[in-house]
Amino acid sequence: MAQSRVENPSQMSRSYGFTDVGEGEKQPLVDSVFDRVAGRYDIMNDLMSVGMHRLWKDAMVARLAPRKDENWHYIDVAGGTGDIAFRIVEASGRKARVTICDINNSMLEVGQERAAANGLDQNLDFVEANAENLPFEDSSFNGYTIAFGIRNVPDMAKALREAYRVLKYGSQFICLEFSQVDVPGLEQFYEKWSVNVIPRIGRIVTGDDEPYRYLVESIARFPNQQSFGALISEAGFSRTGYRNLSGGIVAMHWGWKL
Repeated sequence: MAQSRVENPSQMSRSYGFTDVGEGEKQPLVDSVFDRVAGRYDIMNDLMSVGMHRLWKDAMVARLAPRKDENWHYIDVAGGTGDIAFRIVEASGRKARVTICDINNSMLEVGQERAAANGLDQNLDFVEANAENLPFEDSSFNGYTIAFGIRNVPDMAKALREAYRVLKYGSQFICLEFSQVDVPGLEQFYEKWSVNVIPRIGRIVTGDDEPYRYLVESIARFPNQQSFGALISEAGFSRTGYRNLSGGIVAMHWGWKL
């Protein structure tokens, strides 16, 4: 690819894909991307990952191990269309409550429609909010999840500190994100797929390939497993770790508020 991964996670605040932007310019550009893809977001996830995103998300919720307890309250950030939240609710036997936060209202609208269609309205709250400044009190939630969203947050360190703040003591933070492939041969195949195929699929399905070029470029720039893991520790989390999925195409990171 044209550019390599950032060495310092703070560089992501000015990285709109491979383009360097000014302070405060990334968020509006990212918002525009998700306004354009919201209606076809879920079908594009299936096509871009050949359905693998479903297994990755199942693995994430399995690690969270939602309690079958109506007093248990989770937060899913950047989860507008509801994929992770729905899984959490179902894994809890439809007992737990999940607050879905997303900065993009178009994504939240899709999630609300899907929730109503699946009869999950009673277990879910939809809140338009910025991951860097969550409108919740300290120690509010029993678990925090974010899937494929942290790389779109300008100040990831601030978002991680907010995650730590809103979690109750003894609760787990889990992040699912594209990462650095660690299997020989797979990296070259994955790069060709990302660069040459994903934008074409986007153009065919949505009539617009530019948002998917950004998504591919943002994945290529995202810090590797070790750099991002260090950022989670710096936010205050203990017993941090990660697990590579599909050869490192995706990594599941976690940490505990202890």
